[in-house]
Amino acid sequence: MIHTILFDMIRYFRDDAKRINHAMKVYSFAHTICCSENIHGIKQDIIELSAILHDIGIKEAEKKYHSTAGNYQEIEGPPIARQILTMRGISPEVIDRVCYLIGNHHSYAKIDDSDFQILVEADFLVNIFEDDMSVKSIESIYKKYFQTSSGKEILTTMYFK
Repeated sequence: MIHTILFDMIRYFRDDAKRINHAMKVYSFAHTICCSENIHGIKQDIIELSAILHDIGIKEAEKKYHSTAGNYQEIEGPPIARQILTMRGISPEVIDRVCYLIGNHHSYAKIDDSDFQILVEADFLVNIFEDDMSVKSIESIYKKYFQTSSGKEILTTMYFK
């Protein structure tokens, strides 16, 4: 199932290697954190599907709003994700949760469970590098948003000397 959604995401973004690579990296960190935190089954599926599709609304956001801002991604992402996941026969309960996470993944005050937490941490691990954030910004993100022991270890290992 996961590999099929990965291919769907790649096909959706087509020649946009930057976005494909971003999603692949977020998925990889999310998978690693899940395994390290002993999260399996449906919850792991939700996390991994959300990681793969978390930015799927960015193309529509650019078309409609001429912006890649997170709030526009949150608006445009869930309907696209729902269509992809429904086409692949994913259960309605999983689709609803994945769409909730995609529709709120920049709204950190709404973090309500480990699936949401891990998605946010995985996305930050990639964005820190891609956005070339300062040490001060990384420290702030670590203190405000990182909760899992695995996510904290990955961040400190990668970005702190």
